Amino acid sequence: MSTLIKGGTIVTASDTYQADVLIDGEKIVTIGHGLSADTTIDATGKYVIPGGIDVHTHLDMPFGGTVSSDDFFTGHRAAAFGGTTMHIDFAIQPKGATLRETLDIWHGKASGKAAVDYGFHVAITDLPQSVMDEIKNCPDYGVTSLKLFMAYKGALMVDDATLFKAMQQAAEHGLLIMVHAENGDAIDILVKEAIDAGNLAPKYHALTRPPELEAEATERAIRLSEVAGSPLYVVHVTNAGAMEAIRDARARGRSNQIFGETCTQYFFFTKDDLAREGFEGAKWVCSPPYREKYDQEALWGAVASNALQVVSTDHCPFWYEGGKDGRTAGKELGKDNFAAIPNGCPGIEDRMMVLYTAGVRGGRFSLNRWVELCCTNPAKLFGCYPQKGTIAPGADADVVVWDPNATYTITADKQHQNTDYNLYEGMEVTGMPSVVLSRGRVLVQDGEWKGEQGAGKFVKRNRFKM
Repeated sequence: MSTLIKGGTIVTASDTYQADVLIDGEKIVTIGHGLSADTTIDATGKYVIPGGIDVHTHLDMPFGGTVSSDDFFTGHRAAAFGGTTMHIDFAIQPKGATLRETLDIWHGKASGKAAVDYGFHVAITDLPQSVMDEIKNCPDYGVTSLKLFMAYKGALMVDDATLFKAMQQAAEHGLLIMVHAENGDAIDILVKEAIDAGNLAPKYHALTRPPELEAEATERAIRLSEVAGSPLYVVHVTNAGAMEAIRDARARGRSNQIFGETCTQYFFFTKDDLAREGFEGAKWVCSPPYREKYDQEALWGAVASNALQVVSTDHCPFWYEGGKDGRTAGKELGKDNFAAIPNGCPGIEDRMMVLYTAGVRGGRFSLNRWVELCCTNPAKLFGCYPQKGTIAPGADADVVVWDPNATYTITADKQHQNTDYNLYEGMEVTGMPSVVLSRGRVLVQDGEWKGEQGAGKFVKRNRFKM
């Protein structure tokens, strides 16, 4: 069955032009004029963009004695309502598990639930020689990115020797190393000192994870990757110091090796939000924490100038008040101790809308740069371009018809994310999806869900090439 998206303005990372898009089955087959099809979608006065790709999510993830509240259906449905048609989730290795076993666990979470396409990064937490030897098999598993944590001491954190060895393997086998860059040893000391002093409110989550420790870890990871010869992608960059380390590395000739992302929420909130009255600040507890207004401005400049290449979400939602009505426990686990608050925030549904409103309409960056940050660069860096991330013949028909004039007020009551709060509560956005397609299937049309559980596919990705 063929579908024609007619009368819209196509926007890619590099071009903006008027044309119609003909889809046959799961693929875009022709772009032009005077085309016909079995079904026509009217895109007059609207943009036609590639589906968004969120490369940093945590669906159905065990953490801190509970589990993130979106699974592979509710998270996918929320993503689609926001214009995101693919994501890459972190398969976090349990202690003692092989990488194959780890991926099998996450494939099980997605099986029968996935409604959009997805991939996996493997997050390595336990690296004996047997697992080190298995790294070379990851491309055969369809996974070409490995994440290592430089924080969460005693749980997820690896030491520098482990990180460096993984980088060497990545360099040899065409894998992209991702790091959560914070100095976990120093943070562990600061957290213990705060608890001993009776400083237990949510705001101390930010105060015990200062920006200097993110900047130091970012610089350290960059230097290790340079020696190992591996590509490096620094996730969820929050502050000017960490950005400076990435920018300087790229300026000294490492622009094909060193990359960085930030996340939507870091443009809009500061550490002061963790100090809100009572326990409300727990809603903003994530790692790394929010910073200062100065850092927000630095982030806007970095994504506009290509010092950072991707904007993702780190979508890791928890209930604010869980444990009620049979719901999974949530942020209330840390009511008496900030260190026990599950780290993570929702955002997979909001990313494209808030960035269009504040970024494009706010004059921070161009329409094409928005597509590049949210769709095209994620596909290129993570091995699925031009199958994903662009509007072109032969690409998957992951297409969003974007209404630039539609207005919407973000509220927890109207969201599709499976949690009881929204960081952007009450924010007015202008610009939102009117039709969302995944491989030619309509998922969302005029605010109605038309997708199907189980229709999403795992995307095997190509090796990273510097």
